[in-house]
Amino acid sequence: MTGAAPVSPVERAALARARELATRGRGRVSPNPLVGAVVLRDGEAVAEGWHEGPGLPHAEAMALERAGGRARGATVVCTLEPCSHHGRTPPCADALIRAGVARVVVGLPDPLERGRAGGRDVLRAAGVEVAVADAQERAACAELNSAFLTAATLGRPEVLLKLATSLDGRIATATGESRWISGPDSRALVHRWRADVDAVAVGVGTALADDPLLTARDVEGPVRQPARVVFDSLARLPLDSALVRDAGEGPVVVLAGEDAPAERLDALARAGVDVVTSPGGPRERVAAGLRALAERNVQSVLVEGGARLAGGLLEAGAVDRVAWFLAPMLIGGDGAPAALAGPGAPTLAAAPRLAGVVSGRVGADVLVTGRLTPLPGLDRTGEG
Repeated sequence: MTGAAPVSPVERAALARARELATRGRGRVSPNPLVGAVVLRDGEAVAEGWHEGPGLPHAEAMALERAGGRARGATVVCTLEPCSHHGRTPPCADALIRAGVARVVVGLPDPLERGRAGGRDVLRAAGVEVAVADAQERAACAELNSAFLTAATLGRPEVLLKLATSLDGRIATATGESRWISGPDSRALVHRWRADVDAVAVGVGTALADDPLLTARDVEGPVRQPARVVFDSLARLPLDSALVRDAGEGPVVVLAGEDAPAERLDALARAGVDVVTSPGGPRERVAAGLRALAERNVQSVLVEGGARLAGGLLEAGAVDRVAWFLAPMLIGGDGAPAALAGPGAPTLAAAPRLAGVVSGRVGADVLVTGRLTPLPGLDRTGEG
């Protein structure tokens, strides 16, 4: 069945609600996507559902269970195309068919369904009317699951580069003092982000200078701690560092080069660190390291420093989103380090530019966010 009726204003409102519901699983569902669902009957919402984590019921299944017999003949609005395959849970498309729903509104096609039966095709073959949201709604649903879609389409995690600088772009004074440039509200928000992503990454310079733990602290609600990643070409991370000493409490990954001393690699591995070595220059190692993280079900990485790693990731074209905190201070000084090291853009035309820029206050700081890569997963409208 094709030729479905356009998505109505009531269904658009239900899709917005479904996106809101989906966020209840943030930080816990990966490597699954964030999904919300609403059951509509006679234009009224009668049940809602969302996915809470791998192995737990999907959003559609939760909503159908809550709807009971009211699901027969109803419309189900969901943020992502219902799955058609057996994984840890049964296919959602089959559950929708068994429940006797009349119509399904899909916020965004699932790129993983391309190589399967296809949730929409399964539903249509069973006589269920299927409609796909318009471009604006699809973009909103893609933004919700940009990390999942990046991993599914590009085979690497989505990279969010977080920077905190003075107004003149400095990350420390000339004497090396850097704590704290951003204010307490900004730091609290970053801890929330740590709880939401799969991994937090720093360069070895930051690991040596700050000896960070990179865990999410003082965050409300259930928290799944992220993996901690160090880009460390020569495996210099000390065995007595906070990260290595805490490796037994959660994954610590060192991404090293093939020239790293074997004895250093072995010592880190014996201490419980997951050591990955990659050949080639910086660009090749960055790409290989991100692929290795994807193989470990890491779909989202928050990069917190330092300047050399940030510059290297930008040069490699591996930054998807930027979050830049600007503190209301002026540091100055010829020796004060800037936020981005490396050769930089050769011309203004070649300089990466953010799209979809949003700015706002976080305490005394200003936060500027935007994207450097297009939203993934928007090349398939669902009607082909």
